[in-house]
Amino acid sequence: MHFPMKNTMYVVTLVAMGVWLASCGTKKIENEESKAFMLSDTMMSRIKIDTVRTEPVRNELTLVGKVVPDENQVIKVYPLVGGNVEEVDVELGDNVRKGQKLATIRSGEVADFERQMIQAQSDLLIARKNLSSTEDLFESKLVPERDVISARQIVDKAQAELNRVKEVFSIYGLGKSTNYTVKSPINGFIIDKNVNRGMQLRSDNSESLFTVGQIADVWVMANVNESDIPRIKLGMQAEVRTISFSDEVFKGKVDKIYNVLDPDTKAMKIRIQLQNVGFKLKPEMHATVTLNFEEGEQMQAIPSQSVIFDRSKNWVMVYHSRSKIETRPVEVYRSLANTTYIREGLKPGEAIISKNQLLVYDALND
Repeated sequence: MHFPMKNTMYVVTLVAMGVWLASCGTKKIENEESKAFMLSDTMMSRIKIDTVRTEPVRNELTLVGKVVPDENQVIKVYPLVGGNVEEVDVELGDNVRKGQKLATIRSGEVADFERQMIQAQSDLLIARKNLSSTEDLFESKLVPERDVISARQIVDKAQAELNRVKEVFSIYGLGKSTNYTVKSPINGFIIDKNVNRGMQLRSDNSESLFTVGQIADVWVMANVNESDIPRIKLGMQAEVRTISFSDEVFKGKVDKIYNVLDPDTKAMKIRIQLQNVGFKLKPEMHATVTLNFEEGEQMQAIPSQSVIFDRSKNWVMVYHSRSKIETRPVEVYRSLANTTYIREGLKPGEAIISKNQLLVYDALND
């Protein structure tokens, strides 16, 4: 069949126009898609981009413990005499200075020590006068030398007795008053108090009146289950959290392992030493201890908050550019509080979105 030239040209023109229109439609769709997935300046300011890093795999061990004062800086104050408690000048939790008065005890024993002091001073004075007289008589040849030697011995004994009584006064902190003053032996806080005004104290009382402790440094005693004992090492870094300061992490290290098990709990105790800045940590506070340790292998590590769990899988938003963001499935090996280790799905150096990534995920996958 023969087509006229005019009709042929018409068909060719129609085909060309169809191809051009189809091409324009494809470009329009691509441009719309590109525009749809382009991150705005506002969104860019809201997201955070992190880099995938290869790190040693770490694990966490969570323990329960409590805050206690450093035993090396805690002193119990006992009454050295019996009597009646006249005054109590401090309360539990007070900050005290070395030498500060804590309580006053009216004691018959103190009155007896005062009598002993007066007696010893008098005996020494008489002994010295006797020695002086004897030496004068010896010079006049009226007494033998042995009398002088005997008089000197009496002076030495009187001096020794006076020195003993003075030492008792020094140890007990006694003065001219017949009352006994209980003083703080160190700077610190009153962390235990077992005395009240009007209390009668026996001279053989075995209970401390006060416990004074310095809490600029404190300990956290934590219990370790038998199954976790092999993981514990001296010097392990520890993070301590308390109910009172839930948003704050106190960092220390394991400085002692008690290699015995409690017969009741079957747990081993460890000790973490902490600097107590601002005295925030109080004795007897409950604490949660997190110990970190390495397992010996390396994997890709990303911030834990960057992982999205959806449709029974874990996803990560891989960032290539503002218009190219990939939703990639990953295999998670372990998730810790701040770090997640990825077994498969990511390569070192890749960029991922770690903040507000769920907004980008929803925009791309709705």
